[in-house]
Amino acid sequence: MTAVLLATFDLMPDGEPGAAALTAALDARGVESRWVRWDDPAVDWAGADLVAVRSTWDYHRRLPAFLDWARRVEAGTRLLNGAEVFAWNADKAYLVELADVVPTVPTRPLDDDALAAGLAVVLDRWGSVVVKPRTGAGGVGVVVAERADDPRLEGLVAGPWIAQPLVESVRTTGETSVFVFDGVAVGQVDKRLGQVAAAGEVRVNEVHGGQVRPVPLDPERAAVAEAAVAAAARQRRADLAYARVDLMVWADRWVVSELELIEPGLYLDVDPANAERFATLVAARLARS
Repeated sequence: MTAVLLATFDLMPDGEPGAAALTAALDARGVESRWVRWDDPAVDWAGADLVAVRSTWDYHRRLPAFLDWARRVEAGTRLLNGAEVFAWNADKAYLVELADVVPTVPTRPLDDDALAAGLAVVLDRWGSVVVKPRTGAGGVGVVVAERADDPRLEGLVAGPWIAQPLVESVRTTGETSVFVFDGVAVGQVDKRLGQVAAAGEVRVNEVHGGQVRPVPLDPERAAVAEAAVAAAARQRRADLAYARVDLMVWADRWVVSELELIEPGLYLDVDPANAERFATLVAARLARS
């Protein structure tokens, strides 16, 4: 059987929620798979036919080590999406680059050297703003501010950051995630603030009280997601096997809020069909060899 290693991290040694469905789907396609910690020194990465980064959900805290690991893996075997794509995607300033070719949430980088001046500019332009770390995941470190002396800014984690306008539609329409495998949109989940979400909350993932449900793929959102992935592939000259594209409504149209190319949650526990879709992707990639 062909061997595939699914990279996770030490707090989820058995993989992301719903991991068993992915293992079963791969097995049904004649693909032997195993969940392993990305930082486990005992793992023989070069002995695998393919490595897929899945739930490495500590990468943002250990980015240099994670990228070094990805480059070592890539030197010995196939690594889906690839280390240089990971390095680019780990800095949310990629949204500024994407904005030249696809609709995105307006984004401005900020750093410590000119934080006050940068905040003054974005607050004057957009009013309420969302500030988040340029390297981050899961909504950690997200702060909403309405003025330069907003006490919530005391909660900023280490920079640098990006600033974006507060997209009010997140509180009504919510956010959509479209899964794009081999350049084609294959599934969609919608995320909304839940009844237990804290007052003023804008993060719609489950950790912060959001509700997630699979829905039929919307052609308009699928087109935006596919365009975003295609643009990133052209800009990076990369072969992008998988992506999750998060979308919000801004200025009366769907725009990209995040393009996840490293370790996007596939919501396997919410939409088990994603296990079949991802397994089909992996099997197709293996067949190319």
